[in-house]
Amino acid sequence: MACKISNSMFLCLGPSQRPIRSQTIAIHSSTASICHLKWDNLLVKGINHRKGIIPLRRNKVIQAVAVPVRPSSADSAEYRKQLAETYGFRQIGEPLPDNVTLKDVIDTLPRKIDDVKAWTSVLISVTSYALGIFMISKAPWYLLPLAWAWTGTAITGFFVIGHDCAHKSFSKNKLLEDIVGTLAFLPLIYPYEPWRFKHDRHHAKTNMLSEDTAWHPVWEKEFETSPFLRKAIMFGYGPFRPWMSIAHWLIWHFDLNKFRPNEVKRVKISLACVFAFMAIGWPLIIYKTGIMGWIKFWLMPWLGYHFWMSTFTMVHHTAPHIPFKHSDEWNAAQAQLNGTVHCDYPRWIEVLCHDINVHIPHHVSSRIPSYNLRAAHKSIQENWGPYLNEATWNWRLMKTIMTVCHVYDREQNYIGFDELAPNEASPITFLKRVMPDYA
Repeated sequence: MACKISNSMFLCLGPSQRPIRSQTIAIHSSTASICHLKWDNLLVKGINHRKGIIPLRRNKVIQAVAVPVRPSSADSAEYRKQLAETYGFRQIGEPLPDNVTLKDVIDTLPRKIDDVKAWTSVLISVTSYALGIFMISKAPWYLLPLAWAWTGTAITGFFVIGHDCAHKSFSKNKLLEDIVGTLAFLPLIYPYEPWRFKHDRHHAKTNMLSEDTAWHPVWEKEFETSPFLRKAIMFGYGPFRPWMSIAHWLIWHFDLNKFRPNEVKRVKISLACVFAFMAIGWPLIIYKTGIMGWIKFWLMPWLGYHFWMSTFTMVHHTAPHIPFKHSDEWNAAQAQLNGTVHCDYPRWIEVLCHDINVHIPHHVSSRIPSYNLRAAHKSIQENWGPYLNEATWNWRLMKTIMTVCHVYDREQNYIGFDELAPNEASPITFLKRVMPDYA
């Protein structure tokens, strides 16, 4: 995502750490104990005292995700184990050797297209979505949130099908892929070709600081631009972060100026399809069910889809120990294998979303179909297991991302908003106070 001020509030990043100055602080650990530690010996995400927009008050107990003491070797297995527990991971991978190339990893993976499995995924999504609409129509008001959650997850499966089509991993017939991808995206009001062009750049530049078009850090100079923008960014990266893909959708996919001249024709076709769906589909829904029916049957499931779109993406690419790199420092194998996160979700989510969270093999080779991702991940575990970042979804993982991973810093990857502007960071301190810390 571009690093313009108008866009910065809609993006996200990943981290490393630096030695921190000498001062005593009190930190809440995940076990609710309070330890007094020296800055010299502590790596803390989002708590480092430094001059920011508003000076940090002294002698204050700061509640944050605790970070273990750095050992003599920051790359030791024990240190990575401590970090994994602190951040809510199952495993944090050791650094990938510099001489490993992406081709070395790709050569170990299964990538064969299977038409039967591809169309089975379509059948699963269509059936689960139809079931969701039926549940919405029959559910009493107090069960509607459950029906919306199911239906929003089901239409996320449509996105994954279109995602396979965009990566040319759905069918050997490329025209069929473009048709299926366009149709799968229509209920989401997502223009297929604009998304495909931008997403291809995300894969080519994953975790590259300025070039990655999916997630980005907030830049400190943007954060300091104005009090209004600063507050908006805090809410965007804090409480509203699980829906910030809506902003990304609006900013990146409807502006023809963001595309190369040779892309514009296909972009226009996709936009025409989306606008036609809106012009025909929405009035029909309103005609049959009224405005409340449009909210009930379309808007609420769509918000559920964007919850998953935002949450999946930030979990895949955001953690305090995963850095974004400048282009001259960037390494493809490290970014795709060692800088992407595998996260296990409840099984019903995995089924409805076609294993999109088995994400490391997809970044190693985007031509792997969704139905082959688990086999590919098993192969990667066997051949490259020590280098993988893996987690099972948990509240501590989400709390770490939403309260720590904010502003880019070259040395420690992320600085928390509450460190830069502690007196204005009420959205973040609120999350630290109310979000569970269960791992």
